[in-house]
Amino acid sequence: MSSSTLIPLPLSIPSEHKRETRSQFGALCYRVVDEKIQILLITSRRTKRWIIPKGWPENGMTPAEIVATEASEEAGVRGKLSERPIGVYCYEKMISEETSLTCIVTVYPLKVRSLDTKYKEKNQRSRKWFTRKQAAKRVNEPDLAALIKSTTIADLKT
Repeated sequence: MSSSTLIPLPLSIPSEHKRETRSQFGALCYRVVDEKIQILLITSRRTKRWIIPKGWPENGMTPAEIVATEASEEAGVRGKLSERPIGVYCYEKMISEETSLTCIVTVYPLKVRSLDTKYKEKNQRSRKWFTRKQAAKRVNEPDLAALIKSTTIADLKT
């Protein structure tokens, strides 16, 4: 195949599946200690799985604004957010025992400058710092684990 041949990519979703697929925006909250990246994970409210802060699109808000708001509400994070995403991952959000939605999450790096002691969802979630390797093992989503493992300090520069 020549380099000028275009390979079709699955960039569209069949209309019958559009109601089953949603976009979200997530924050990869990190800090650098001794030149090593540490990732802040939080627990989900219902199942207590380790996840990253994320939220749904909202009218009048940019993805970066959504990410900053969710990181603050869900994890008490204050920091510097990159306007440039570092990747995407997919997961199945369980709505009920029989129903799930496929979610495509665009991930933005957020360099943590401080953690609030009081924040909106403090009593609903736990938060904890992990090495990249530990964080990748803790999350259930293979694409998110791969993104965490492959992220370098150079990727996170804002």
